[in-house]
Parts: sequence; C-alpha cells; structure tokens
Amino acid sequence: MHTYGAEKYLRHAVASLASIRRHDPERPVALYCSRSQKDRLRETDLASLFEIVEVLPEAHHSIVGFKHHLDRFKPFGRSLFVDVDMIWCRNPDALWQQLSPFDLTATGLERADVFFGGPKGVGFLWHWVLDRRRQTMKHFGLTWLPRIQAGMIYAQDTQRTADFCRLARTFLDRQQETHFVSRLNEGRSEESCEWSMAMAASALDMPIVPWFQGSNSPQLDYVKGYVEHDAQFRNVRVLYHNDPFVRNLRGIPSDTLRNSLLSLLGRLPGKGDYMWVTPFALHFGWMHHKQPFHEHADRVWAETLASGPQFLESRSQTIRA
Repeated sequence: MHTYGAEKYLRHAVASLASIRRHDPERPVALYCSRSQKDRLRETDLASLFEIVEVLPEAHHSIVGFKHHLDRFKPFGRSLFVDVDMIWCRNPDALWQQLSPFDLTATGLERADVFFGGPKGVGFLWHWVLDRRRQTMKHFGLTWLPRIQAGMIYAQDTQRTADFCRLARTFLDRQQETHFVSRLNEGRSEESCEWSMAMAASALDMPIVPWFQGSNSPQLDYVKGYVEHDAQFRNVRVLYHNDPFVRNLRGIPSDTLRNSLLSLLGRLPGKGDYMWVTPFALHFGWMHHKQPFHEHADRVWAETLASGPQFLESRSQTIRA
C-alpha cells in the first residue's frame, strides 16, 4: 500500500488492513507513506500493524510517482500493489493462486473502449469519428490496447516490472503524440497512470487479469444501490449484471436514468441476467461513492486507537484458531 497527504489516507490504509486481517492473518503487508504519516503511526503505537513501514520520498507523492516506479517499492518476491480505498471481503488465497503464474499483471480488460483516457463529454465523439485510438496504436506500433485498472497490480519479476514502469514513463512523456488527454486539464490534482501503463502492457504483451469474473472477480466497484452490506462490511454482496453493456450502465450518475435503461434493456433476451456476488475486494474508486468508506475508515481508526494494535492482532489470532 502507499499513502501520502492528509491523515485520512493513513486511516484508509489502516481500515483496509483491518479488512485483510479478517481473512488473512499471515501474509505481510508493507506501507509506503509520507514521513508525517509514519511519525503518526509511531505516535499512536500502530506502526506494528504493518510488517514494513517505509517513507515514500516526496518525489513519488503522486499517482504516477508511485505506480510508474513500482520496481523501487517492491518489498516482497511476490508483491500485490493495492489501493488503500478497498475493503477486502474474502480470503485472498484463491486470488494469489490465480496470480501466481504471472511475472507481472494487472486487473483490467483486454480491450479498452473509446472513453479510456480520452476526453469527457461530447468531445469523445471527435475521437471516435477520427479513430484517434487506432492512430495512437499505429504510431507506436501497438496491435492492441487494454484497459488497465491500476488499483490491483501483481509483480513477481523485478526486472520485468522495471521494464514495464520505464515504458509507462516514456509513453507519459510522449503524451502529445497520443490521443490521450491529461487529467490535469480537467481540473484534477493528479495525472492518471492508467493509459500509459496500458500502452506499456501492450508493448510488452503483458497479460491482463479480467476485471469482471462474476463470483471470482478480483475487485468490483462500490456503487450505491449495487451493494448490500452490514455496517462493518463483513458480509458484502454486489449486484453483477452478466451482460457487459448492461453492467457498464452502473457508471451513469442519474439513478432515474440508469434504472429506466436497466428496466428497458432487461426486457431483451439475456440482457436482464444478474447475480449477487462477493468479490475479493470492494473498491471505492469513484469520488461520488466514497462517503461510506470514509465513514467506515474513521470508525476503524477510532476503534484501533482506543484498543491499540491488539485490536487487529486479536482478530488475526481468532482467525488462526
């Protein structure tokens, strides 16, 4: 895990760790964080919750600063880099087995759609009409462009990880030669790492672990109205539409419009199929759906401060027993 900035992000890391320890008491967890956050862990006697706590240099206090340099922050022979805004819902043993054959991989889709890394709003129509996606691929000699979901990246081979990160940095530096749009121009505080990593994955023929696998999904997004859970997120079920097009409707901000489209499409053969599944991790990656995680993280932080490290350690011992 990695964090920097306000203390709330450190709270996210502790809450995510707490959910891991519900299911996996043994595997070591490393945290790369700002110096002030490391000091805060020491002040609260919570540093022992993590097997490794290292200071993340300020030059890497950004999305691309960390994820484009994963080889520098790879603490274990088999390392799984995960975002801290995740609640783990299941024992991850089967996920580790699924990832173990790969030297390097990430969750995502084998084919990115026209929206990936492009302009928001109606601007994407020009990209679609002019086929800018194909132009970018042809310019760089790529035959495929995946959709990387960088919230979960698995690395086993350090040299291959270094090559991947170097290529991602190179593609980002050459952004003006691509159709991809800087997120800084959209008012965001940080640049996206995903499209450049997707190009690096294509250049290296890096395999992609499917993001959506029904009940075996590595991670699924938290979307209000799509998730059933108790107050502590111990029992989680996510509404999973089997048709990819219908599933993508979850991103529509308007509940009324989304539900109307779901009702309409659900009348077509096969389009109404759905399941309730429990992914390995529930990812709170969308800004307008983060509030439940903020509240959960604050509760876990307060409980952990009140009880000390043994609050989580006792739960790990219960799992072992």
